[in-house]
This record gives sequence, structure tokens and C-alpha cells, in this order.
Amino acid sequence: MDHKRGFSRRTFLQQAGLSGIALTIGCYWPALGKSVGEIIHTDDAKDAATELMTWISIDGTGKVTIFNHRSEMGQGTWQAIPQIIAEELEVSMDQVSIRFATAHPKKYGPQPQEGSFSIRGWYQQLLRVGASAREMLIEAAAKQWNVNTTECYAENGQVIHRPTGKRLSYGELVKDAAQIKPPQQVKLKERKDYKIIGKSLHRNDTALKINGSAIFGLDKKLPGMLYAVVERNPRFRGKVKSFDDSATKSVNGVKHVFKVQRAVFGLLLEGVAVVADSLWTAMKGRKLLKVEWDDDGFEHLGSEQLYARMQQDLYKPLPSDIFETALKSSSAIIESVYEMPYQSHSCMEPLNCIADVKENSIEIWGPIQEAQWIQADLSERLHIPIENVTVNMTFLGGGFGRKAFTDYPHEAALISKEVKAPVQVMWTREDDMSMGPFRAGSLYRCRGGVDTQKRIFSFQIISASQFMGPGEDKDAQPQPVTVNTGGLAGLASDYYKSIPHYSFGGVQTKSPIPTMWWRAPGANVDAFAGESFIDELAHLALQDPLEFRKAHLSSDRYQALVNKLAEISNWESRRKNDGWGVAITECFGSMVGQVVKVSRGQDKKIRIDKVFALIDCGWYVNPDIIRAQLEGSIVMALGAAVNHATHFKDGKAVEKNFNTYLMPRINEIPEIEVHIMENDEKPGGVGEPGLPAFAPALCNAIFDLTGKRIRKLPFSLEDV
Repeated sequence: MDHKRGFSRRTFLQQAGLSGIALTIGCYWPALGKSVGEIIHTDDAKDAATELMTWISIDGTGKVTIFNHRSEMGQGTWQAIPQIIAEELEVSMDQVSIRFATAHPKKYGPQPQEGSFSIRGWYQQLLRVGASAREMLIEAAAKQWNVNTTECYAENGQVIHRPTGKRLSYGELVKDAAQIKPPQQVKLKERKDYKIIGKSLHRNDTALKINGSAIFGLDKKLPGMLYAVVERNPRFRGKVKSFDDSATKSVNGVKHVFKVQRAVFGLLLEGVAVVADSLWTAMKGRKLLKVEWDDDGFEHLGSEQLYARMQQDLYKPLPSDIFETALKSSSAIIESVYEMPYQSHSCMEPLNCIADVKENSIEIWGPIQEAQWIQADLSERLHIPIENVTVNMTFLGGGFGRKAFTDYPHEAALISKEVKAPVQVMWTREDDMSMGPFRAGSLYRCRGGVDTQKRIFSFQIISASQFMGPGEDKDAQPQPVTVNTGGLAGLASDYYKSIPHYSFGGVQTKSPIPTMWWRAPGANVDAFAGESFIDELAHLALQDPLEFRKAHLSSDRYQALVNKLAEISNWESRRKNDGWGVAITECFGSMVGQVVKVSRGQDKKIRIDKVFALIDCGWYVNPDIIRAQLEGSIVMALGAAVNHATHFKDGKAVEKNFNTYLMPRINEIPEIEVHIMENDEKPGGVGEPGLPAFAPALCNAIFDLTGKRIRKLPFSLEDV
């Protein structure tokens, strides 16, 4: 591969839609394993053997363009990443234009949008890029004035000479600054000196989304574009035996009907594509299509069979002699089984993708959560050089991990290749909700005990669930059953220090249903069992649930979190007949505590009165984005706890739309109060850590009020 392709300043400016002389710099890692990247010009990028990222460009008018190399699906990168750069660059946000970057590992570096990694993974590089550009502009001004750089400072898009008050705008300096070698050692601001970071600035994408000018995948159109929908096998793994398209082709505007595939974790799933000159025509044609499926060779399981199989798997691990001895040595023990449902992602914007495949190139547009995974996958599968595969990101109407997957762009590319034209492939709500991959359902066997000091002495959780993948045949070779491996996703790390005897393990349940990650993967299910069972152990020990946790969370950081959570929720005010529940979780570098208050109304039904949420995400950028993310996480967790689940019958998903896969209504959303810990810790994630704590906190509150322990989700508040 020619790594020099497309890296000159001229090419960059042309591709970016910029013009004229510009100061354009970025960051790259010249060697694997280096923790700090090197700041370079675009002209020098042709010599970079590895990854470049975080481009900023300042043109002769002083206009600053910052390229957001991450997807924007509501989590706030469109605001937070430019806000970080603008802080050190010394420009206000109204001086900044923001654009999506295309997938380009050599130009923008890793671009995955998962694991709440955008800020915690790149904040230092983002700060350094802004600071380096600032110092280059200061040096250019100092040379023009023939003064020392120490006499100059930058502010509000200008360089100012402190003794005389002379000023030069960034636009007046870019020509000279572009000739200066970017400094590698730059002094970054202390947090107390921030003007932009840490402030609740209004998100710059809000107006675009309100006035309709924001381009989501569904909004994107190309000249000569066709539309396609696909009739896919409702049992996922079945093949197309035959199809009758005579009625479909009789619909005016239907252009093509043919078999198509999409790769799901290496397994090719089949369907029949209907391509037409409008979406409505394609959908109308698909309704008339008759497909005969070959569904032999794999199981057609229903939900009852799936959970019966998990129940059997739950007791397969061989007991650990060490743990069994510890359990028997506990002064009091308890055992419980928790159950979590299968879930669809159900983003408000269903899956969609535009593909334009030519003889030696591919271009993609759509709500892409992970541009480079898709770029690499398409290059490999269609045998196109990766530098000829362009993946353009639009805004996403939700992602939750589903839009990081490679199957829907692969399917769109194959359809475009077949018809030799750009095609927008649309997934209907029913397609999106019933075709998977799903979050896997799971069972958890929890055993533990306390000692005479009312502390946890033994703690074990074994899970039975499908592992992420295309699903397995019943005759697949069994995987070894393991215990004492790793930890439990979402469990506070301090527990591993304070619990003398703990044991974790997972058993892979076989099923042909495809499963994958879902918001806060792992923690979104594990934490329900873990924090619910911690609560059971607190009651076994006759201890206050929050104080019990505090006794086991010994680090200063966790002690501060627990104390603050007690303060903001006024935990000490709880009385005998109140319903208060707490859960504390840790994932993606952040710690979250939530307190849920419940009560019975005059109609005797359980209602959620209030949720207190406290996050310790360390160094942070925009408090409003954090609050919005935690509120959204709690609403999503509420729906998953009390509203919806995906069930299966005869190998097919039952719930296909929002009439049966119910979402929380606005009148069902409780008051949510969000607080943020202030400290100097490294940044953690925000978009995912806010979700796992809610379900256990809610169920713990219901137990506190009613004495009834909720161990199976979803459940109905009306039936408690």
C-alpha cells in the first residue's frame, strides 16, 4: 500500500473543502507502544509510517476547522472534542467549524466509538494539538514583531504583545505559522485556568437537529440513487431455497430482485433484495415477494427452551474446593439465581446505509459508529485496496453498539455492486428489531456468605449465557467450563481487595441466535446480578445497604463517592416504611452510584419517585453532556428493566415493533438528579457507565419497600 497517497496539504484541503493557505496540523504515533504522539504538518504526513489523527486547520480568514474523527450518536463528541482543542488553541466555540472526518487510519488514527473511549482515550493528544497550534501562531507573531515569544500570549483567536498591546489575528499569522515546525513539548493549562473545558456550553449540534439541517443516515441522498429493502430469514441461519418475484416485478418502479448475503461474525446470512426507484416502491414490492427458506440443520428454539438450557448450564462448572470450603466457613450463607432477558438495540433511527461500489472503489455513507472497522471489513471482503474504501459518517439516531457492526454496510455494498449504482438500503423497524444480533439473555447463580464481623467472606457468581457471536449449532464442540477467571463486569474494583474469597465464571450456552454487545456491554447484565446480590448479603448481615458497601469500598476515591451519594440523596433521612435502593458500579474507567426512591401511590401501585445519580468520571469536559448522558442511560435502563424484552418462538423473534417492545413513556420517567464528582483523576467514560447501576438500585428499593426481591427482568411495576 502506498502510505503517501492523499497526504499533501493541497489534497487535504481539497478533500476537506477548505481553500487557500492554512495552518493544518495533526498528531501521529511514529512507533508502536509510544504513549505520546508527535505533532506534525500535513506536508510532513507523507513521511508518517503510522497513524495520524485530530486534524485542525486555520485558514487566512482566521476560520478554525476541527475534524471530529469520532461518530456522533448523541453522546456529545461533536461538542466535547472541539471544546478540548479550542481550550488550548485559545479560540471561542463560535469561532470553530466542526466537520466529520472520514475513515482514515493513517490520517486520523483509531476511530472506534465504543467503550466510552473518545475523551478518556485521546484527551491528552487533543489538548496537545490545540496547544501546539497556539504556540506556532505565537512564534509567528513574535517573529513579525521581532520580540521574544515570552512577551506574547494568545487569546480569542489573536496573538497579543503584552508590553505594547499590539495584536495579530490567527488569519494574519497562518502563512508564517505554516512554515514553523510544530513544537513537541508544550505546556498545557492547569484546570483552574480553563475557560472552556468544564463549562456547560450549549451543544453546537442541537440547533442543527432542531431545525432539521443535521444530516442523519436517513437524510443522505445521492444523484441517481436507488433504494433497497431485504427480505431476510426470520430464523437467521436459514438459506434461500427459492423465491418467486413475479408479483414483485409487476410493481412499477421495481428494478431488481436477487439473493444477497451479509456477514455476521463470519457467518453469511441470506436474504432477497428488492431494489426500486423509491423506498415505498421497494417496500411494496417486498410485500409481494414469496420466499421459500431452507431451515434445516439448526435448532428452532423458543425462549422457554433457551432458558431451560441456560438453567442446565448454570450447574455445570465443577466446584472449587477452595471456594466451597470458604462458603462453608461463612457464618451465614445465601444463594440466588438472577435472570436477564434478550434485548434488541431498537435505536430510534433504524439501520440504513448508502453504498456506491465501482470497479476498484467503494464509498459508504450512513450512521456509522465505527468507521475504520467497516472500512477494513469492506476492503477485505470485496478485495478493494483499503485506501480506495471511503466511509463517510453522518449523525446517528442512536447506536448502542449495533451501528459499530459491519453487516449492514457489507450487505449494502453487495447490493450496489450487483446493480452497478449507488443504493440506499433501508431496514424497516421490524427488520431492525427482529433480525439481530441481540443482547444475549443470561442466568446468574450467586452464592455467598458473611463472617461474624458482618463482612462478606465468600462471594461467587457463575453465569450461563450465549457468548457474543453468530450463534452455535447444538452439535458444536463444547467449550471448557471455567471458574475463577477474571472478574464481574460492572463490579466495583475495591470488592476484589476487601472480599477474601471470590470466584467468577461463565458457561457458554449454545443457540443459533446471533448475539452481540449492547450499551455498557457485560456490565449491563452482570451488574444487575452483582449489585443485587451485594444487597442480599447486606440484609443477611443486618446492615444498612449503603454503609455495608462503604465498609467494603476502602479506597479514598470510593469513600468520597459513597459519602457524596449519601449526602445528595439525604440517605440518613430514610425511614422504616420507605423504599430506598442503592447500587454502585464501575466500568469504562468511571464509577457510578445511584439511589432510587420508590413508594406506593393511592392506587397501591409502585411508583418511582426519584433517582439520584452520581458519577466519578475524573477529568471532564462539559457537565451538561454528562448530565444528559446519565439521564438517557437511566431512561434506557428503565425500559430494559420494566418495559421490554425480546422473546423467541420457533426460532423467530416475537417482538417486531414498539406496540409489543414497549418503551418508557414520558409520564413514566421519574425525576432524575445528576451530580458529578470533582477530582483530578484521569478521565473515564460517560456514555455507558450511567446505565448498569439503575436496575439493581430500583429492585433493591422495591425490596426495601415491599420485602419482595426482584430477580428476573423485565418485571411489571404494577404487579409488584
